[in-house]
Amino acid sequence: MLPHIAKYASVFLLSMVKFFGGPLAGVSLGLNFFQTLGLTVAGMMTTVVVVSGVGRMWALHQRQRREDKGKPLFSKRSRRIVGIFRRFGMPGIAFLTPVLFSPIGGTVIATQLHVPRWRILLHMLWSALFWGSVLTMLTVRFSHLPFFHR
Repeated sequence: MLPHIAKYASVFLLSMVKFFGGPLAGVSLGLNFFQTLGLTVAGMMTTVVVVSGVGRMWALHQRQRREDKGKPLFSKRSRRIVGIFRRFGMPGIAFLTPVLFSPIGGTVIATQLHVPRWRILLHMLWSALFWGSVLTMLTVRFSHLPFFHR
């Protein structure tokens, strides 16, 4: 019983921080497609719920810190992110979150751009389901490679 809980917890916790890690860990630990997908999506969405809940306060705190230090409000990176948001909206941020920003980063970006929480949750859910399915499928498909059998 305990080894199973440890497997599930490792996939879940890894997906909370780095989305790519969930499918890799799940398949390498011998979990099936649906277990891996479910734990990966649950891990990302747990992060999204928590960060979107405290994100507004944290974003205001960060903005105040930047102003107190005399740093510019927008960096080169933040301008690029705002450009993505202007061009593609919240669906664009959600689509890129698992593969580029990480669950924490994408949710922080969305909260700093003042996207309503329900929209963040909705878009991050479809993104997690899409990318979780794709990455888990690819990982299962290529699990015969030596990388998984060290």
